[in-house]
Formats: sequence, C-alpha cells, structure tokens
Amino acid sequence: MRRLAIAVAAMLVAATAGAQMYRWVDKDGKVHYTDTPPPAAAKSAEKRAAAPASTSAGPAAPYAVQQAAKNFPVVVYTSPSCGQPCTDGKALLVARGVPYREIAVGSESGMSKEEMTKATGSDGVPVMMVGRSATRGFETEMWHNALDAGGYPRIAPPLSAQAQKAAAAPAAKADEPKAEPAPAEPEKPKGPYAPK
Repeated sequence: MRRLAIAVAAMLVAATAGAQMYRWVDKDGKVHYTDTPPPAAAKSAEKRAAAPASTSAGPAAPYAVQQAAKNFPVVVYTSPSCGQPCTDGKALLVARGVPYREIAVGSESGMSKEEMTKATGSDGVPVMMVGRSATRGFETEMWHNALDAGGYPRIAPPLSAQAQKAAAAPAAKADEPKAEPAPAEPEKPKGPYAPK
C-alpha cells in the first residue's frame, strides 16, 4: 500500500512539474483553459506556463517552501464581494509563509465566473488550488490540511512584504521579457565605529 502511495505521489509530481497550459477561443467565442493542446480550429491559441514557480518566495524562503511551491503552487480565487472568508484565507497563507497567486474573479483584470468554474469546479469564492487539488470555501483546518498535503511546512517564517507582493503579482507571459531589478543601495555601516 505504501509503495502505491509513493508511486502515485511521484506521478503527480512529474505531471505538475512539466505542466503546460493553453488558452484558446472556440468558434463560438468561448475562452478555454486546458492542459492539452487546442484543436486545429481554435482561434487565438496561447501557450502558457501553468502556475510557474516564479510566484514562489524565492531563494530567501526555506527549502521546504521552495520545493512545495515548485511542485504544488497555490492559487487563490477571490472576488471583490468575497469579504471575510477571502481575507481570512489570505491571512492564513501569509501567516504560514505560503507564496500564492491571487486571481480576482469578476474584476476587469481577472477571469469570469464561468472560467473559474471550469478551472476549479466551483462557482463560489474563495477557492484555493494547491497544485491541482481544489479546496472550496474557507475553513481554517481544511486549508491547513490541503497545504500539509502539498508539502508546505505548518510552521514557517512569514514571507517578507516584498516576497508576498511578488507572489501575488500576476504571472508574466512566457514570451514577455523580464525586467532587470534595480540595483540595491549598499547598506550603510552602523554602530559606534561606523564612518561618519
């Protein structure tokens, strides 16, 4: 039984590690998000990386968090009218040090409710995706269990504000050039013997 569980876990990791997503429009104008290539008749097909690891906390995060974010990225679907459940869910992720990407359903930059239903199997928010596993609604222990299953440590240092901002930012398209970060100013020496 244990060997079967290890084999299934290895297959899931392999499947999510090389996951590729496609966005395409059918003849009726409906937008589809799939992990299989679109049909030949599809209009405006785009190849996208599925929840890239770039939304992780980066090299400053503990190794266990980096690995979990790479293998089981967290995406949270919210809406402007969600209220306390969405706020509590995001606060839990921040307190636990889990990098995540937020998708606002119904906003002009987000996705439609129909697209969310196709992606998550739910038409209500919040929905937390840990890899391909959906957790619908917010209940503290339910979210903790889903994150435990994804390999996120229960006790982790919280993400810095900059790392959380990077994690919550929308993922860049694969073909967009990445901007170089501005060079950081060197830290000035402190203490009684520091030059003045």
